[in-house]
Amino acid sequence: MGVSKRQTAKNKQAIVTAAARLFRERGVDGVGLNELMREAGFTQGGFYNHFDSKDSLVAEVVATAVTGANARLCEAIGKPLEAYNPNRFARQIKNYLSTDNRNDIEKSCAIACLAPDARRMSEEAQAAYAQGLHATLGQLSSIIESDPTLRAAQESPRERAIALYAQMVGALVLSRAVMSADRTLSDEILFAARGDLLRAVGDQTEGSSFGRRQARSKTQQS
Repeated sequence: MGVSKRQTAKNKQAIVTAAARLFRERGVDGVGLNELMREAGFTQGGFYNHFDSKDSLVAEVVATAVTGANARLCEAIGKPLEAYNPNRFARQIKNYLSTDNRNDIEKSCAIACLAPDARRMSEEAQAAYAQGLHATLGQLSSIIESDPTLRAAQESPRERAIALYAQMVGALVLSRAVMSADRTLSDEILFAARGDLLRAVGDQTEGSSFGRRQARSKTQQS
């Protein structure tokens, strides 16, 4: 008896889901087809029932990941603002450059997770990544467009969004790069960038000094 179309679609989605998780954790080149299919619950031979090549899988994973990330960003932006946190862009910075987001690679921003691999991907995958980045920048630009206080002199909302988001992604990538080897440095990068970016968008609700954070932590532990 053949596999139904519904089951085939479920099997394919299981492979995409497993690939997305592994690619985020170890990079595209660090994951082989045998391991990938085992993670998805299938044998390696079944891979070619769904994909022509690993490149075609990567392209689908990228497209799915960035689309999902932008859907979640749209939902986050649309949430009502709190009285104590009236700055929509500052709220994004605080969520993005948080220790929870840094630590949760599996569910974190696909743009940041896949950035190190993007230039080595196929043209199709690179196009999907670029399209996802365009969509992200468009959503962040809309925040700046709606709040003139966020704009810098001589910059369009899109230019401002690019400058701010590039710093956010760069800080997250660097913080993760040293997280296992030097957690203190990882925290330092995260908090310094977070504080600087919050000041850039006019949010003064929290200090940026890593030293003060460390001092408070030590006081609480003593």
